[in-house]
Amino acid sequence: MELTINGQQYTVADEPARPLLYVLRDELGLTGTKFGCGAGICGACTVHVNGKATRSCQTMLATVAGAQITTIEGLADGERLHPVQQAFLELQTPQCGWCMSGQMMTAAALLAENPNPTHEEMIAAMRYNYCRCGAYARIARAVMRAAELMKEGAV
Repeated sequence: MELTINGQQYTVADEPARPLLYVLRDELGLTGTKFGCGAGICGACTVHVNGKATRSCQTMLATVAGAQITTIEGLADGERLHPVQQAFLELQTPQCGWCMSGQMMTAAALLAENPNPTHEEMIAAMRYNYCRCGAYARIARAVMRAAELMKEGAV
């Protein structure tokens, strides 16, 4: 099976019912995407499939053949960080860091669709990404900072 991940073609075992998360981490070594709950609830495993935030633990390979998949490793443009990554670093958002790639991928999908969200729209978009450390206020500030960076042309 052929997959396009972060703009690169990969040939992986043709196991249509295998979760994308396992292929990313175990087969391709893209370990930035984390295993959290395994049930699609926490958001730690969020990637983009055709630009849409998607839980990779619940996404079977059969559903992503031919899709454009982006992981946290592919969010930056070479050495240039994505504004979401820049904001999370600038504001020292992560605590333990386990949920952060999923948080960033959800935020990037939100800002691609709505580059100028209100605080309420941002909270609604981010509400299903859980943070065990409770860094929600820092995450919210970072997402809104990323929106500012995008307006400033940091994209």
